[in-house]
Amino acid sequence: MNWYEKLNEYFPIEEMKSKKHMEILLDEKGDVYYKDESPKHVLMYAEFKTFLFIDYLWVSTDTRGQGIGHQLIETLKAKNKPIILEVEPIDYDDSDSEKRLRFYNREGFTHAQSIGYNRRSLATNEETQLEILYWSPNDDAEEIIFEQMKKMYNDIHTYKDEEIYGKAYQPVDEVLSYNEERDSKDILEGLKKTEKA
Repeated sequence: MNWYEKLNEYFPIEEMKSKKHMEILLDEKGDVYYKDESPKHVLMYAEFKTFLFIDYLWVSTDTRGQGIGHQLIETLKAKNKPIILEVEPIDYDDSDSEKRLRFYNREGFTHAQSIGYNRRSLATNEETQLEILYWSPNDDAEEIIFEQMKKMYNDIHTYKDEEIYGKAYQPVDEVLSYNEERDSKDILEGLKKTEKA
């Protein structure tokens, strides 16, 4: 199984970029967009001047719990920049969604509760609500994370989208919103209680 098949098997279709999209990013934005892979993992990420964005992180089922994911996150943290990623809320029909949240919770990530993120999937045409998690070495405010997320969306998610998919993703201002009064509970809160127990 190649790196794309591994990601495609693990992540929901509405969150997947096409293989062509990722190959174009690796080729044309190779100074920003990276693939780190071994037989045991695939990590796709973007490194900008002031932050990092984890696009996909996959660790093989038979090697989970051996610290590979932790080592990959530690390598990114050593760059001393905020790290941002998108996650789906817990889907109780998909145990992997909770495992992903537990993993990022253990790695010290925070839920950006002020950032709203609703994106229409070009694959399914359904709107998907995602949440933003981040880790920051300097405790950056969520407003800074929001601005960085907008840059990533424009530079990575929508890069050549019409050429690749035959249609465009929604503009960033329709997808991402910032509201300190947003009615959003911390999706990591319940995990913290159960992990301490």
